[in-house]
Amino acid sequence: MSLAHPALDDPQTFLDLDDKWCAHNYSPLPVVAASAEGAWITDVAGKKYLDMLAGYSALNFGHRHPALIAATIEQLNTVTLTSRAFHHNQLGPFCEELAELTGTEMVLPMNSGAEAVESALKVARKWAYQVKGVPENQAQIITAGGNFHGRTISIVSFSDDPVATADYGPFTPGFVGVKYGDIEAFESAITPHTAAVLIEPIQGEAGVVVPPAGYMAAVRKLCTEHNVLMIADEIQSGLGRTGATLALDHEGVRADLYTLGKALGGGILPVSAVVGSRAVLGVLQPGTHGSTFGGNPLAAAVGRAVITLLKTGEMQERATRLGDVLLDKLSGLVGHGVAEVRGRGLWAGVELSPGGRSGKEVSKALAKRGILVKETQITTLRFAPPIVVTEAELTGAVDTLADILAE
Repeated sequence: MSLAHPALDDPQTFLDLDDKWCAHNYSPLPVVAASAEGAWITDVAGKKYLDMLAGYSALNFGHRHPALIAATIEQLNTVTLTSRAFHHNQLGPFCEELAELTGTEMVLPMNSGAEAVESALKVARKWAYQVKGVPENQAQIITAGGNFHGRTISIVSFSDDPVATADYGPFTPGFVGVKYGDIEAFESAITPHTAAVLIEPIQGEAGVVVPPAGYMAAVRKLCTEHNVLMIADEIQSGLGRTGATLALDHEGVRADLYTLGKALGGGILPVSAVVGSRAVLGVLQPGTHGSTFGGNPLAAAVGRAVITLLKTGEMQERATRLGDVLLDKLSGLVGHGVAEVRGRGLWAGVELSPGGRSGKEVSKALAKRGILVKETQITTLRFAPPIVVTEAELTGAVDTLADILAE
């Protein structure tokens, strides 16, 4: 059975089909991928593009990494789904290996990143009532301005992005927002009813915003002093992206819970998890939370293959080394169409100079020249290439950006 469309080599055919039949909740670049390998995508007409976005970190190890494809095929030939009604021979090893990789004690497997965040919020509230002694229905969770944790009703309830919130109310109560990076504002928001703080070590959707030095350590200190859980959303920042297994590792800080996703599925299927302390995740008992597909055999096998790639530290070292190259090259554009460069490892936010072209316009111009990035917050370009990218490919991409900004 062939899934090819008759007009296989005509990109406009597919653009028209998407426009007619797909809900318009995205505004993608006019690129129609047909195949991909490593850091490269080939469209239906045969044009090649360097992927400098990597599925918002879902493709940390590139497209169709051989070890991940092999693990997928092997598992496809045995068992793919049981639901959690039964045990299977991939789940326990997956949870053990992920806990060891992240230095945690227990794993709650889920599917999407948003599902992991929702699960962490539920666990934090249950912990607050059962362990901390917060009065029923009074638990509060502190969140940061500029956050992005997903798009469910509860998650957008604490978003300050009007595009994410418009016409979706009424919203879920129990969240208190403070300015990201402002430790005084965070401390002032803590009450006896505070169950947890949910925070990104680096804010991705906000434009790859790195907090002030010492901020995460200060948050950890206040959480410990006030018996508040620290939940780190590492769905984009984790699993090698910043040059460490977890972005918080750079700060020497440990969270009580971490949410993981995107790269955990190897760019093959949705795999996510909440990992953390047994004392916290242990509040869950049979029937109190679940997921039909969470921790399924295929997902667990792929996740184990991802963990294997990260165990040696080679991916993290490569992200550090190539990240230095990327950030150095991008920083050279400051004053030449670029106002600021932020980032860590192979993750950068390029703030375009005021009065110039928008991020979307520059993204389209780059795509025409075979470089794929995407804008955020109108004026910011995000660079998050696969860790398998080469130094020559990185420098070529930045040189192309320089040419476009100089036009």
